[in-house]
Amino acid sequence: MLVLVAPGQGAQTPGFLTEWLDLPGAGERVAVWSDAIGLDLVHYGTKADADAIRDTAVAQPLLVAAGLLSASALGDVAPGAVAGHSVGEITAAAFAGVLDDTAALSLVRERGLAMADAAAITETGMAALLGGDPGTTVAHLEKLGLTPANINGAGQIVAAGTREQLAALEADKPEGVRRVVMLQVAGAFHTHHMGPAVDTLAKAAEALTPGDPKVTYVSNKDGKAVGTGAEVLDRLVGQVANPVRWDLCMETFKELGVTALLEVCPGGTLTGLAKRALPGVRTLALKTPADLDAARELVAEHTA
Repeated sequence: MLVLVAPGQGAQTPGFLTEWLDLPGAGERVAVWSDAIGLDLVHYGTKADADAIRDTAVAQPLLVAAGLLSASALGDVAPGAVAGHSVGEITAAAFAGVLDDTAALSLVRERGLAMADAAAITETGMAALLGGDPGTTVAHLEKLGLTPANINGAGQIVAAGTREQLAALEADKPEGVRRVVMLQVAGAFHTHHMGPAVDTLAKAAEALTPGDPKVTYVSNKDGKAVGTGAEVLDRLVGQVANPVRWDLCMETFKELGVTALLEVCPGGTLTGLAKRALPGVRTLALKTPADLDAARELVAEHTA
């Protein structure tokens, strides 16, 4: 059984779409998406620097476009389940047939703009904590006023809060934590700081008509499979201000009997977590078109 997953914000790097746009029809497809959402995805995916694509309003549509483009390059894929980390949930919703590509990109464009506006209210950020006991780490973060915004499993928790709170964390790490790594994101996502974005996204979602998932859709909220398109959309809206529970998603993968995990472009982050948390599960990350042949072989071996 194959699970197809999509990474979240921070996975983007300068020029990462360049080789993908060399595939037949890819440039034209992304140009159409760019026109539809009023953002030059070709420019940002090929020529823009790290600071430009760190902008939440740019990074989020760019990541969803990359995920959709790389998945389509695989050809027909029938995964047993789909999931995405944070903004990757919108990519996964498209994989599951809940949203078409244009609707997914329109929604993520609104999401990125709304979250960028919310992030501008207070100077905030996020930091990954490596190692340590989850219970001890969460208690320490709460003591500092920080939120465990991503509980990723495999010994990784991402804290979010104000810059002052994050500076205090660097000076006072939780017991057992080896490293505190500041992330290249522009806000405290999945915390109360994103509250203003929820209302904006809810209004944008009202214009969409979601379909029910055609494959098992695993939600960041609690790792549960969601059976209706309406509930998927409702969770996508609320999730911007609530923690990502990728650890629970991976527990659900185990329960489903997943034998392989394929991460779409720009893959690597979720594959790394799976290698530590899902022993025995084959993993592959789509980084460039050179990975497509190996990915197709994995799909053939692990789908009915």
